Amino acid sequence: MTQMKEAKRGVITEEMKFIAEREGISAEKLRRSVAKGHTVIFRNVRHDWVKPVAVGNVVRVKVNANIGTSRDIVDVDAEIEKARVAVKYGADTIMDLSTGGDLDSIRKEIMRAVDVPVGTVPIYQAAEEMLAKGKAIIEMSEDDMWKAVEKHFNDGVDYTTIHVGVTKEVVEKMKRTNRIVGMVSRGGTFLAAWILHWGEENPFYRDYDYLLELAREYDVVLSLGDGLRPGGLPDAGDELQIAELYTLGRLVKRAREAGVQTMVEGPGHVPIDQIPAQVKLAKVATDNAPFYVLGPLVTDIFPGYDHIAGAIGGAMAALNGADFLCYVTPAEHLGLPTVEHVREGVIAAKLAAHAVNLTRFEADFKKDYLMSVARGRLDWAKQFELSADRDRFIEIRKERPTKTGACSMCGDLCAIKLINDMLRKG
Repeated sequence: MTQMKEAKRGVITEEMKFIAEREGISAEKLRRSVAKGHTVIFRNVRHDWVKPVAVGNVVRVKVNANIGTSRDIVDVDAEIEKARVAVKYGADTIMDLSTGGDLDSIRKEIMRAVDVPVGTVPIYQAAEEMLAKGKAIIEMSEDDMWKAVEKHFNDGVDYTTIHVGVTKEVVEKMKRTNRIVGMVSRGGTFLAAWILHWGEENPFYRDYDYLLELAREYDVVLSLGDGLRPGGLPDAGDELQIAELYTLGRLVKRAREAGVQTMVEGPGHVPIDQIPAQVKLAKVATDNAPFYVLGPLVTDIFPGYDHIAGAIGGAMAALNGADFLCYVTPAEHLGLPTVEHVREGVIAAKLAAHAVNLTRFEADFKKDYLMSVARGRLDWAKQFELSADRDRFIEIRKERPTKTGACSMCGDLCAIKLINDMLRKG
């Protein structure tokens, strides 16, 4: 029985109770949202040790961190450290996007290393197994694809990206459009290339009912992937992106009828002024399904700083209704991120999410209120306690010390110190 099916029956599950307490909302409010499909709960029935997390319109905006090996760099210990660091600095979930090494072993080790929900993209494994055999990705069979999905579900992953909207029809449309960047989704591209080579329909789209059957068995949240998301600002909002979005909207409806939890993935690269419209369109097209965005990045010319571009776009998207932010690291578009890149990416995305959450939840605003009080009193111990990144707080204070009781920016000229001293004298 899935969380959605239980919610539709009026049952408040243990997972709902746990999440409601953490979010500071009523369990009944959460149950109603899950029943409608407006909120999803990440917890595969086989993932016993996970602390369930909810994403949707009645809970806080959440943050995901992508990690994983590549075919060039296979360092499992480094990826496990990235997962732990991501959780330490506030990631609500982890996605294992590994494409190099023993993928089964890597996935299981990462899942054992953290207690947050874990997501994956099963088509990556199907593709990697072809390459390991010395074959082309397009040579994978439908059976190869389905076996990868079943393996990930059975291993306990809590949500999976399935590029079910990359249909034969939309791939044909690609031949007639003038996209600047083309496709940037790896999983979406694997399927598009497979469709073009074989002339067959996307198996996940054609046999969507079977996908729903599998997801229902494990209560895996289907993250309907945006294989045609814009990979550059000029492509934002084009016909391919919107055509896929409306396909996903129809598939969300079918999933809800089957009692399967779904969310929808979004762009990508979007000019800042287009973000509100894009989010609202996605919400309308999918009947308020939880919306999961990568960034979005608001500029293309700052490689090395894409975590900042993504945080700006993420805050705008969340303010207008996006529910789940996938972090972007400084290494985006340049290479596999380091542990420090992961830390910076998580903090940037968490900052964006919190900026919106504090406008919705009194408890979140209270943290900022207390920080203001501490700053007004030059209470450094309290400021440290309230800091989202205490390590950075200490690092800067130690590097730039002062004996004045203020900070080394102003020292004895500190405005707060001066006015407080004068008020006390008065």
